[in-house]
Amino acid sequence: MKAVHILAVTVLLAATSLATAADAKLNVVATLPDLGAIAQAIAGDKADIKVIGKSNEDPHYVQAKPSFIVTLNNADVLIQNGLDLEIGWLPALVDQTRNSKIRSGAPGLVTAADGIPLLEVPNEPVTRAMGDVHPGGNPHFSIDPENGKIMAKNIADGLARVDPADSALFQANLATLLAKISDSENACLAAMAPYKGTKVVTYHKSLTYFCQRFGLTEVGTVEPKPGIPPSPSHITELIDLMKRENVKLILMEPWHERRTPDLVAQQTGAKVVEFAAQVGGAPDITDYPSLCKSITSQVVAALK
Repeated sequence: MKAVHILAVTVLLAATSLATAADAKLNVVATLPDLGAIAQAIAGDKADIKVIGKSNEDPHYVQAKPSFIVTLNNADVLIQNGLDLEIGWLPALVDQTRNSKIRSGAPGLVTAADGIPLLEVPNEPVTRAMGDVHPGGNPHFSIDPENGKIMAKNIADGLARVDPADSALFQANLATLLAKISDSENACLAAMAPYKGTKVVTYHKSLTYFCQRFGLTEVGTVEPKPGIPPSPSHITELIDLMKRENVKLILMEPWHERRTPDLVAQQTGAKVVEFAAQVGGAPDITDYPSLCKSITSQVVAALK
């Protein structure tokens, strides 16, 4: 009887262990809010999603807190933008972890940039004299919804690599998300159609993909080179350019200073549109499909 009791307890413990393993959620860490939102839509309740960067924080300069090392140590999956967008802070955090699951080449490392049709890829060696130019191409691709679809597929594939048992669920949720992104994109394209060809100035080279998708023409930037603060001579040249080209719109993210764009707008009669560029940055951006809707609605309102 004692042996039977021990066997029963062993079987019960084994079954409990298997059930616990089956119910365990993936620990997913995303570097940026857009990536986290996409991952949440695909993983559903199969994952706990943690996001390192804040919605209104410049993704180049996320503050690398020691607590992030603990978060990364527990990660089954790490989702990064790629193209060196996070190079100033992410490698240092990962290097301090003991987590082999999220290192280069591991199944748990997902790079959103994989397969993106890249713009502004340098055709010459990159030097610091060029400013904050990324050797692999412009890394600010996430606010183009067509690129969002590629990002979503990369994330779904990454989750399935680590959790193949839930692959069918991930693919079903991916299909739902892709349909929502397409609906949002179509609405944005329709709203922006009357303004195709409108000339704009941006603060940083972060709207190249957005402008191409929605028909805007970027004629200049507040920064003389990516990541380089504007000089008085550059501001003068920019004002002359905007007057010559009749540019009436300056687009910028909230993490840039407003003094220079406001000065340029005052001299040219342009409007400054400061928009939330990541999920969660504004009350109406509750998920990835709503991101381009929010931005385009502000652009349209400024151009009416």
